[in-house]
Amino acid sequence: MLGAPLAQEAAPIPPLPNVMDVRISDTPERARLIIDLAAKTEFALVSLDDPNRLAIDVRAATFSVPEPSGTPAGDGIVSAYAVEQAAPDRVRTVLTLSQPAQVQQAYVLDPFEGQPARLVVDIIPATAEEFATNVETDRVASASAASAPVAATPTPAGGSELPVVTRPLVVIDPGHGGIDSGAEAAGGIKEKDIVLSFALKLQELLVASDRFDVALTREDDTFLRLEERVALARTNKADLFISIHADSFQQPEIRGASVYTRDENATDVLDKVLAEAENKTDVIAGFAMPQMAPEVVDILLDLMRREMRHLSYMAARAIVHQLEPSVELRRFPIRQADFFVLQAPDVPSVLVELGFLSNATDMANLLRSDWQDRTADALARGISTYFDGLKAPE
Repeated sequence: MLGAPLAQEAAPIPPLPNVMDVRISDTPERARLIIDLAAKTEFALVSLDDPNRLAIDVRAATFSVPEPSGTPAGDGIVSAYAVEQAAPDRVRTVLTLSQPAQVQQAYVLDPFEGQPARLVVDIIPATAEEFATNVETDRVASASAASAPVAATPTPAGGSELPVVTRPLVVIDPGHGGIDSGAEAAGGIKEKDIVLSFALKLQELLVASDRFDVALTREDDTFLRLEERVALARTNKADLFISIHADSFQQPEIRGASVYTRDENATDVLDKVLAEAENKTDVIAGFAMPQMAPEVVDILLDLMRREMRHLSYMAARAIVHQLEPSVELRRFPIRQADFFVLQAPDVPSVLVELGFLSNATDMANLLRSDWQDRTADALARGISTYFDGLKAPE
């Protein structure tokens, strides 16, 4: 049940919002539900069987969804949906499932840039046993806590967090620094300062999740050569390297965030990344015998680089998926380029362009603390989603 008894002298409660729209994108691997809200509100999630469904309740007085029932965009986990006024203070969206599924994560976003507040729910496949467990857990919880307030912070799918055996190391690289200011805007605003502020916010969020070890290539206004940044990630055997930038362009109308991976057709600069004293055999230390033939070493190196490019793309896709409902993105936000910092042959690497200092709207956003907070939160979710995907069978 949503809501809780009021204290005798509680402040007036603002009116409950309207549910403005509901839409679902759907694939066999993942579905996403987005509920547009006139204002932020609380929500609850429950798994139901006979037939298999997920029900999502929000505290809302009304709904004006243009199409309150139908089929989602795409063909995958969700076969149909319906929106109803379940109670005077509750609007329910029921998703009929084509297969067992569970909520991976759910969160409410503040309004921004003319877009309304949003509830975003990501749904992934589950085994029949996992779904049955979730149904029973939710049934018991509903029966024993019918009058408890709704939890606005979702629990992980399955009801509890899985123990983390080892912590992945995420290396965050705030671009530029020191004598290298990066892009500059009017008023002396420098890219190096914006990206450092953002990187520190992202580091704080990742550390607070208690899932990762997090290191920065620089924590102050220090200049580092590009090869030093790559070497820090490689020497410490990072599990993910993220370089943070904010671009500038001669066309001021260009705006939005994007995520880059290494260009598959780029000129290979592996030799520039490796220290002069390091040879190809050293790169695959532990994977190759000392007397291995050079042509075999080349094959192993090529396989390693292919794997890193695949993992880098997975990371970019997960990050963009989380950025999409939170911030303005460029058209085709997953991009490829021959950035030097993406050349590590043994570390998945992505470069995040937060926006354009040459665009007035992006510029205003980059300087706003709430925009940085929202974007860093989305990026942290994307990183978590990427590592979750590594654990899941493909």
